[in-house]
Amino acid sequence: MSEELKAVADRLKGLRDVLDVSVEEAASVCGITPEQYTEYESGTKDIPVSVLHSMAKKYGFELTTLISGGEPHMHSYFLTKKDKGISVERRADYRYQSLAYGFMNRKAEPFMVTITPEETKEIHFNSHPGHEFNYMIEGSMRIIVDGKEMILEEGDSLYFDATKMHGMQAINGKNAKFLAIII
Repeated sequence: MSEELKAVADRLKGLRDVLDVSVEEAASVCGITPEQYTEYESGTKDIPVSVLHSMAKKYGFELTTLISGGEPHMHSYFLTKKDKGISVERRADYRYQSLAYGFMNRKAEPFMVTITPEETKEIHFNSHPGHEFNYMIEGSMRIIVDGKEMILEEGDSLYFDATKMHGMQAINGKNAKFLAIII
């Protein structure tokens, strides 16, 4: 695994240890088994953003702390220039860019997400606390939420309960790029 993934896994484990949270409790917060959680903390398996988000939300620390190791400092505004969001490549099939990583005490997590048709041939489903809003910027994607399949094309948007199982797939042989806001 990459050094970046290992660093995120180490921060996740370190924060859990500092907070005196058991693996079982952390796994329950994330809606996964203790065995899955342990794999993520070992740095041997890609960590879904939903796991990081669940831990950050439950235990009151910034997602940025897990992703980058840094703390956000801005409290009035935070500007992210085009293509300059902090890269969050937690899974091979999704490329996330955090767009508000420098703003303290965020109420939402905005990401620019790019998925490729090669890497999303098989849809990987996940769920996480809160709601999610997706706005298609480029390309098209198939999205399944709680068993309901939809096609999103440029300009389309979808708001959904993120506790429902959901997964995305780039279609038509092109990358799909969308704004995802986790609330």
